[in-house]
Amino acid sequence: MQITKISPKHQITIPKEAFKRLNLEVGDFLEVDVTEEGLLLIPKKLISKDQAWFWTKEWQKKEKEADDAIASGEVSGPFENTKELVRHLRKRR
Repeated sequence: MQITKISPKHQITIPKEAFKRLNLEVGDFLEVDVTEEGLLLIPKKLISKDQAWFWTKEWQKKEKEADDAIASGEVSGPFENTKELVRHLRKRR
């Protein structure tokens, strides 16, 4: 167990060992939850608004489907040019 002290400004220092084990970096964010046992600190990575769409459940589901298709060999191409690609797509219709 590691112990830290609360400063006059309500700040704490994360012990070095815990900091390393969690792969934290200076400037990272932590979510703070109050539980029956005490405080729970959860590392969080903030996402800029213009990138938030990528992390929606719907988009991540499609990303997983694409990854699975690639892993199972369900891919086309590469194509030499756009005409070859369009010809391939028309055949699939």
